[in-house]
Amino acid sequence: MKRVVSVSIGSTARDKAVEVDILGEKFRIERIGTDGDMQKAVDLLHELDGKVAAFGMGGIDLYLWAGKRRYLLRDAKKLAAAPKLTPIVDGSGLKNTLERRVVEYLRNEAKIPLAGMKVLLVSGMDRFGMAEALQESGCEVILGDFMFALGLPIPLRSLKALHRAARVIAPIACQLPFSMLYPTGEKQKENKPRYERYYQWAEMIAGDWHFIKKYMPPRLDGKIILTNTITEEDVQELRNRGAAKLITTTPELDGRSFGTNVMEGVLIALAGKPAKDMQPADYLALLDRIAFKPRIENLA
Repeated sequence: MKRVVSVSIGSTARDKAVEVDILGEKFRIERIGTDGDMQKAVDLLHELDGKVAAFGMGGIDLYLWAGKRRYLLRDAKKLAAAPKLTPIVDGSGLKNTLERRVVEYLRNEAKIPLAGMKVLLVSGMDRFGMAEALQESGCEVILGDFMFALGLPIPLRSLKALHRAARVIAPIACQLPFSMLYPTGEKQKENKPRYERYYQWAEMIAGDWHFIKKYMPPRLDGKIILTNTITEEDVQELRNRGAAKLITTTPELDGRSFGTNVMEGVLIALAGKPAKDMQPADYLALLDRIAFKPRIENLA
């Protein structure tokens, strides 16, 4: 059995382990949180190095992307450097392939009318593939990078605007402690409603779940939520707030939609080649073989 572990700087309350069969291979897929403790995450990576098939870097990206530019997060570099034997991935390989494909699936197979749909994407630099696919599908998109990562009430209304802003802000932001940019540990349980006008403007709210939850208003009546890393408790919370539909970019495994980082780890374990050598075509070929489909669940 191949073991793939997401070592996350998120809350331990969201830990989960499942066993599944993928392309004839048995996998144990785990998510282990460290409650925001970066050193504990490094220690756990050292402890499991060479004992598992692949690591996912949970709760943090190695890079933020804007167009063809990428910006290295200082704190993530420490985690990426910890394992010496086991490959570690942050999910960007799937954000650039699977999440683009999910938007295409929603448009072409699920027949969800995306053209003209109002979408609040909480972070375009985190979900760069999704951002480009939504724009290409004709959605009217508000990008919330300034609002959700920096707490600044500045909506961005195009990828061009995001790319221009990123050239100035991203090199500085990437040097900050990651906890200043994104909810980690116990902060992932917090919900302090803010920016309600943008939530209510949107027909679809998309992107990272913890960003969505961070400022989520009491009511989300009729909204489509496009995200992942969702637990059964999160689904019930969305129902309670009146959301109409949940779409997760990764499949449901025993009531849980795991993060792109751990699912990318599964693909790396299947591919049998170094993560640095994986190209988008390699991920797409594996996704075709596995036939991953997004989870689409009516909540109303």
